Amino acid sequence: MSIKILATIGPSSLNKDTIEELSSNGVNLFRINLSHTKLDDVANIIDDIHSWTDVPICLDSEGAQVRNQDMESESVEFKEGSTVKIHHRCVIGDSSNISLTPNTVSKLLKVGDTVRIDFNTLALKVIEDKGDYLIANVEISGSVGSNKAADVDRDIDLAAVTHKDREAFKIGLEKGIKNFSLSFTNTADNVKEIRDIIGDESNLISKIETVKGVLNLKEILPLVNQILIDRGDLSREVAIDKIPFIQRRIISYAKSKDVPVYVATNLLESMIQTSSPTRAEVNDVASTLLMGANGLVLAAETAIGKYPVEAVEMINLLIKQYSRWTPDSTFKDIIFN
Repeated sequence: MSIKILATIGPSSLNKDTIEELSSNGVNLFRINLSHTKLDDVANIIDDIHSWTDVPICLDSEGAQVRNQDMESESVEFKEGSTVKIHHRCVIGDSSNISLTPNTVSKLLKVGDTVRIDFNTLALKVIEDKGDYLIANVEISGSVGSNKAADVDRDIDLAAVTHKDREAFKIGLEKGIKNFSLSFTNTADNVKEIRDIIGDESNLISKIETVKGVLNLKEILPLVNQILIDRGDLSREVAIDKIPFIQRRIISYAKSKDVPVYVATNLLESMIQTSSPTRAEVNDVASTLLMGANGLVLAAETAIGKYPVEAVEMINLLIKQYSRWTPDSTFKDIIFN
């Protein structure tokens, strides 16, 4: 089985030399994450990558996701017990003001709701509705920057495909993009909605990163080409100690239906800052391959990390070891080959 490598494009990798190195090291698909890409930049990024490599591109949607908007710095501190205005319009955030995207989400919030930002780094509880904005109390203090993932402690009905997603996908189709990814795929109807945009001939990867998505996997699988387990966002809804076992069960079930599975989040997280991974990380990658994953996704490692090429090289080394391994491999086989 050929294991695919998906590499996310970002400031660290969006240049000719790095793209060429990543391509020569076996990257199979370059991912443009629309959650971190301005719509006005999509066309130019696609053109640049196409001019540097023949490796195909995947446009990854924002999807039904809540994030905070721009902050005055990348580390704005919120102190426990203070109050914050959650604005219904876009504002530059500071320690007393914040706004969320999609812009409609704040109007769906009610007194008593808690908004957790950046994996519970910051928790804001709505205590009053002022009409033009909400007043929230800082329940958990912390520092956050711009465009961090957020979640609400109850179900909020969000569109599966945002306006930005639709416009970006149209640009992609015009430029020959054939691979698309739907973030926060919760239902078969979500898949049908994106199929109406990209058509049946496009390759569609559905990202499974919510409890709803996991529970509706049976209905989702027949409609997609591959799935991607995003362990990070899934861990906002499921206890982290359960994630390895959910991953194993999803891979097993998808493979029984002949649907390939990619796995993402924190594969080589330490290589954002260091040139080599931890032992725990290489064990995680190896275990994921032994579970039967068909592909591995590097996110921050190649988007903002200091060692994007080295991260891909390490994934290749682990894939090589996996390809050699059998249940009958001897110690000498493993050590000396």
